[in-house]
Amino acid sequence: MGVLVGLGVGVGLLLVWSSFTLPRQAPRARRHGSRVRALLARAGLAHVSSSSFVVLCLVLGAAAALLMQVVTRTPPVAVLFGVMCGYLPVLVVASRARKRQRDFAEVWPEAVDNLASAVRAGLSLPDALGQLSVRGPEPLRPSFDAFALDYQVTGRFGECLDRLKDRLADPVGDRVVEGLRVAREVGGGELGRLLRNLSGYLRDEARTRSELEARQAWTINGARLAVAAPWLVLLMMSFQPSVIRRYASPAGTVVLLFAAGACLVAYRLMMRIGRLPTERRILS
Repeated sequence: MGVLVGLGVGVGLLLVWSSFTLPRQAPRARRHGSRVRALLARAGLAHVSSSSFVVLCLVLGAAAALLMQVVTRTPPVAVLFGVMCGYLPVLVVASRARKRQRDFAEVWPEAVDNLASAVRAGLSLPDALGQLSVRGPEPLRPSFDAFALDYQVTGRFGECLDRLKDRLADPVGDRVVEGLRVAREVGGGELGRLLRNLSGYLRDEARTRSELEARQAWTINGARLAVAAPWLVLLMMSFQPSVIRRYASPAGTVVLLFAAGACLVAYRLMMRIGRLPTERRILS
């Protein structure tokens, strides 16, 4: 009996000790963030909370559904347009995120060239990064301005780089930041060569991707036009009560659901056919 009591006390003390000393692993969902937060970060809207964005989508969808119900007196049509309008902010933010990533891809070679010039001029790596807030490309200046302020306040280069990655939320930015982190930790005279090689690689990659996107544009625009056309016609028909109310019947509801499903499947298929490989943030 005494052995069991002693064993229980020992296990309890071990658990108490481990709760204060062993590092905690953040939950996976919290560590990587939700998809909504990741989308907002890629669009440069990290200051917007995911909950407020979801509320915006719900309010916009409900308002559109209510308006269409008042106009058409047809619940299936009202619900359908409410769902479309509720998803509209997601499409806008996703488009902003893609545009922001393209803008970053175009200016990263120039930023890396500026870094290489600053390092050759004798500036330290943190000071060279801080100079990008003044002399760097315009889209990147706010992020590097915040980095310069962080480093001035804390003096912790690694933590400031982590926050810089979070602000940029860009796959190319992840590679640049991690390359600078390795160069800082290893030291030596290879930093200038690393930056020159990285600049050339990023410039070639951006040129190749821009050519592919130009050839891909007709597929994407055609898919969007083909999906939008039927619903624009339905919207015009909403102002003819005798016609639009036919969709209030069960048969009309089935037709609307089938049309929505067919458009969704066709759009996703066309986007998959014409989609370019999307670079992911594997170093975040």
